[in-house]
Amino acid sequence: MTRIKTLSTIAMTFFASLSFMACQKQTPSESKEATNLSTNAQPIKLAYVEVDSIMTRYQFATEYAAVLKKKMETIQSTLNNKGLALQKDVADFQNKIQQGSITQEQATAMQSALQKKQAQLQNLQESLTAQYQEMQDTYNKALHDSIQHFLASFNQSYKYDLIISKSGDNILLGNSKMDITDEVIKGLNKRYKGGVEDK
Repeated sequence: MTRIKTLSTIAMTFFASLSFMACQKQTPSESKEATNLSTNAQPIKLAYVEVDSIMTRYQFATEYAAVLKKKMETIQSTLNNKGLALQKDVADFQNKIQQGSITQEQATAMQSALQKKQAQLQNLQESLTAQYQEMQDTYNKALHDSIQHFLASFNQSYKYDLIISKSGDNILLGNSKMDITDEVIKGLNKRYKGGVEDK
């Protein structure tokens, strides 16, 4: 144990001496240059945009959200109607079985038909869900591209080093002077209404 502590002490002393020698070898001009760099360094110019505000106030975002909502409602209505029709057929089949009003051969055929309808409904659900997902992905890409292209143009005048998206509480505290949400949304809507939206 003592030997390990001794080796550890030697290693620390060795690295400390290397650091000291590196500092000693630095020429006065290098030291002066480093000082000048640190004193001449410009602060990073930051800004942030509230994503939630863009989603509720950017006309392109609100219009497309309405389209997506309508599409989802249509899908749900279609699936609900077909699901209710299948449930009715199943209930009718069960009643006929209980009443003994159909033969075994008829029961087998009806059961097979019901299973086929159930499989078709499941396939329809998967197909409609995939269509909706594709539509949503297309919208998300269009929205992202729209904001990116606008910000690239917008930033030619403002020269921000970094523009951050604020969503929920991912930024716990920020100076309100760094919030450019209103300017960005105003510019996005003006650009969208002007017919130069990237879709």
